[in-house]
Amino acid sequence: MPKNIVILISGRGSNMQSIVNAQIAGAQIAAVISNRPDAAGLAWAAERGITTAVLDHKAFAGRDAFDAALQNLIDGFAPDLVVLAGFMRILTADFVKHYVNRLINVHPSLLPAFIGVNTHQRAIDEGVKLAGCTVHFVTAELDSGPIIAQAAVPVLLDDTADSLAQRILQQEHQLYPKVVQWFVAGQLEVQGSRVRVSAANDAAAFLQAPGG
Repeated sequence: MPKNIVILISGRGSNMQSIVNAQIAGAQIAAVISNRPDAAGLAWAAERGITTAVLDHKAFAGRDAFDAALQNLIDGFAPDLVVLAGFMRILTADFVKHYVNRLINVHPSLLPAFIGVNTHQRAIDEGVKLAGCTVHFVTAELDSGPIIAQAAVPVLLDDTADSLAQRILQQEHQLYPKVVQWFVAGQLEVQGSRVRVSAANDAAAFLQAPGG
């Protein structure tokens, strides 16, 4: 049986697109859901025959009410995995607990460095030599769940936040589908705060892009 994947977006959903375009064996994109009615990724998904839905967070009195409704909507698609792909909401502990070890996110830094926002400018300001992205299981603590895989790029002397972000995004587009593939194939095992990847050729789960 295919594994049902529900993807949550808030904008164009470029990581969603990379996962869909990867055509992962054994994966079925059951739905793409957004909290923003104007999210460009919804039209992209619908054009490819993927079920889409909108749950506008502005229509709810608070985070708890929105997350409860979102959980109910997601569960209607019987998901094996929920993927956050530029979903710009901080999720409640109850929501995260409901999807323990089947809710993943990509963060644009080499966690645990630069948790939160403005990661690229902060990396430049701190003078780090490597930046990158991290795919991790989501827990109630922001950007602190078990790390599945990371990809690194060098920080160049003439980098701006935008130029660094673009190179890191290219790595996200490669790494995120790979992690979804591992999950679908049953190759991820959470061991406390660590994740074991049993894919024979990808055990290191670390990609470093050479040059710029």
